[in-house]
Amino acid sequence: MKTDVVIIGAGPSGIFTAIEMLRLGSKKKIVIVEKGQPVEKRRCPKAKTGKCMNCKPYCHITTGFSGAGAFSDGKLSLSSSVGGDLPTLIGEDLAQETIDYTDKIYLEFGADEHIEGLGHEEEKKEIRRNAIKAGLQLVDCPIRHLGTEKAQDLYGRIEKYLLDNGVEMYFGYECTNLKFDGDRCCGAFVTNGKDSFEIDADSTVVATGRRGADWLEKLCTEHNIAHRPGTVDIGVRVEVRNEIMEKVNSVLYESKLVGYPAPYKNKVRTFCQNPGGFVSQENYDNDLAVVNGHSFKETKSNNTNLAILCSHNFTYPFNQPIEYAQKVGELTNMLGAGKILVQRYGDILDGKRTWDKELAHANVKPTLVDAVAGDITAAMPYRAMTNIINFIQAMDQVVPGFASYETLLYSPELKFYSNKVEMDENFNTSCPGLHCLGDSSGWTRGLMMSSVMGVLMGRKLV
Repeated sequence: MKTDVVIIGAGPSGIFTAIEMLRLGSKKKIVIVEKGQPVEKRRCPKAKTGKCMNCKPYCHITTGFSGAGAFSDGKLSLSSSVGGDLPTLIGEDLAQETIDYTDKIYLEFGADEHIEGLGHEEEKKEIRRNAIKAGLQLVDCPIRHLGTEKAQDLYGRIEKYLLDNGVEMYFGYECTNLKFDGDRCCGAFVTNGKDSFEIDADSTVVATGRRGADWLEKLCTEHNIAHRPGTVDIGVRVEVRNEIMEKVNSVLYESKLVGYPAPYKNKVRTFCQNPGGFVSQENYDNDLAVVNGHSFKETKSNNTNLAILCSHNFTYPFNQPIEYAQKVGELTNMLGAGKILVQRYGDILDGKRTWDKELAHANVKPTLVDAVAGDITAAMPYRAMTNIINFIQAMDQVVPGFASYETLLYSPELKFYSNKVEMDENFNTSCPGLHCLGDSSGWTRGLMMSSVMGVLMGRKLV
């Protein structure tokens, strides 16, 4: 097959590359290759079975049109201060300008016009004051909440728009390798397990998301694409009653707090807060089960969940941070017999595991009902666990009751975007013809900034 542009991955970066090219009147042929299914065929059987079925050959929550982010909580962060390192590559002003532009596109496709986190200035000042006292920084970021179920409808409309405007999409096809002519990337090799073919392209865009970061890192090594180890995030997902988070939820919706707790002074942050949400399980290709969180527009639980992530940077001689995080996850999965582990915060401080019977009569009922009660400290590295405990204690000064005995910690919460591909401000890699976008590139974290990177890429490819 011959095309002008081939996009590997139908997550936000890949989608918005194609959208912007069409909006600018491009007549170039665009082909998108996606390992998963179209949005209307993405179905997690857990809704019927009540437990994770470990779907093969991939998890429908993490794979398919619109990527993993849209099927978690569907939040758009509207500030350039949130979402990764892209502003350092393109500049803060362009990043914020493109966020505003991209947000309008989301609105055109049916995003909720309401923005969370605006107003309530006096309440924000009080929260920020308490954060400062606790040694934490409050990052002020307005949020447009799509909602897990509403995001699926929105991305369904985007999918139809792309198809109606001539974008060719190959679902169920996996990219096995990139194609090169000398040092120039000239396409990709793809297969659906039965049929295989080559795609020749003038421009190749790799946008495979967090779950494709490990795959892209291996390709970078194989083809001498300039890259470097980046930060890997290891942590837990915390769940408390809505009553504990009531003020923060109503004022900010998502409390983005950052700290550098003693004694290690590693960066620790909150991420992906879900008021009235549900803790969920995601599965990766190597049977690794990781925890995440969902937040629906209509259906609400009695709990709020959020991630607490510890950033780890490695130096010589170790340069495999993704593999390190995977090993932590594998060990945790081993202790949970392949399931997510959950433990009460008080039990961690008491040095004991949590038992199912103790969760049964607690105020905080786990929303991930098939999580296994146990001891996450037996698998979590000491440094990370110490950071998490100290950060939770600081959080308790901002949100009284956050560090209660019954607060639940789920593990492992891992973010695979540590490989950082070296690029210029036009997203040109060291290999001519190849561009890398989104979370797999190491430059973004989250829906909005990934979408922004796609918009800017689309402008370059017109």
